[in-house]
Amino acid sequence: MLLRNIKVPSQQVSFLDAVRIGLGEQQGLFFPATWPKLDIERLLALPFAERSAELLSAIIGDELPLGELKAIMADAFTFPAPVVPINDQIGCLELFHGPTLAFKDFGGRFMARALAAAQKRQGVSRTTIVTATSGDTGAAVAHAFFKQPGVDVVILFPKGKIAVLQEKLFTTLGENIHTLAVEGDFDQCQALVKEVFNDRELVARLNINSANSINISRLLAQVCYYFEAVAQLTPAQRANLVISVPSGNFGNLTAGLVAKVLGLPIKRMIAATNVNDTVPRYWQSGVWQVNSTVPTLSNAMDVSAPNNWPRVEDLLAQGFISRADLSAQVVDEEDTQFGVRRLWQEGYLSEPHAAVAYKALKRELKDGEYGLFLGTAHPAKFKEPVENILGQPIALPQALAAVAGETSLAGEMAADFVELRKFLLTLE
Repeated sequence: MLLRNIKVPSQQVSFLDAVRIGLGEQQGLFFPATWPKLDIERLLALPFAERSAELLSAIIGDELPLGELKAIMADAFTFPAPVVPINDQIGCLELFHGPTLAFKDFGGRFMARALAAAQKRQGVSRTTIVTATSGDTGAAVAHAFFKQPGVDVVILFPKGKIAVLQEKLFTTLGENIHTLAVEGDFDQCQALVKEVFNDRELVARLNINSANSINISRLLAQVCYYFEAVAQLTPAQRANLVISVPSGNFGNLTAGLVAKVLGLPIKRMIAATNVNDTVPRYWQSGVWQVNSTVPTLSNAMDVSAPNNWPRVEDLLAQGFISRADLSAQVVDEEDTQFGVRRLWQEGYLSEPHAAVAYKALKRELKDGEYGLFLGTAHPAKFKEPVENILGQPIALPQALAAVAGETSLAGEMAADFVELRKFLLTLE
């Protein structure tokens, strides 16, 4: 199957080419123009990894044989994605049971294995991954590619704007993982990555790729856990399902909409943002206005210019989804804290990002509907703010306890492309 560049439709590439080069011409995102028809009930009856392989095979085609995909998914998806009931009407899809305790482990681990397959088939000996993170991407990508032959990873993150434990998950590894604390916010980090891709000479010299959710492999892997969520629900719950997604760069929401396009029974989806509300304002007014990014408790969602939104627009433009399939809600800091406390009263320990999705879901859920909100990271990754909100300590899981006392190996730099370019050339 060929993927087209949304910005430059004449550029069409294979799946493995899209995985290897990341972004298309004019920084366009690769995306399918057509989607397969699936036997949903048959797929839902399969185990998670096997179902995911068949699902991706239907989308990708025979470029990766089904047997190879099954081996890849069995190796990548070695942890669960359970739906945990909050009450009779609401559940949480927990996506933080992977090695870095965040939903991005799914996409990161699949991308690492897909990239290895692409390099082998195409005779590419070295790839340099340059990516920006507002929190979870950095850790997931770092661990997925740690010590992988033929890959250097460079992670840019906003200095002082990521939870300390979250940061240590990716700044303490070393080896082929290089981390840079940028004087600025996430949008500036993301802008630097875009400048890298605009430098065609640099891209060619270092064979540069990106591991943000702009990479199609990450996005397609995320589609799989929506199927896993629905597989765990009763027929009554499936019949009137509403899913609320904490949204920053909008890859997670896009994956859910793709799942709906593929036939998964999702009545509608809610894009839940914090006060960095570019999309909710646009959804109401039709005017795309990017404001300065505001730091919040849900810091991984502090994104004012979400890179994945063009894919949502493409689904709308192609008629695969309609405006009725999606709503957008803004949850402020006060409501975020209230959401964490309310979930605690329900007997469930959560954190600010999931609380944003929970509050948005509570506002919109109607009688007779069943609601899922996504738990995208383990609460202990936000230990300090959660403890401040609840007024009591929370325990660290082993993955975080192991890095708590480690020293960060991150370098520091200004939000300056010339400085970044010089660093990248040291990896040549």
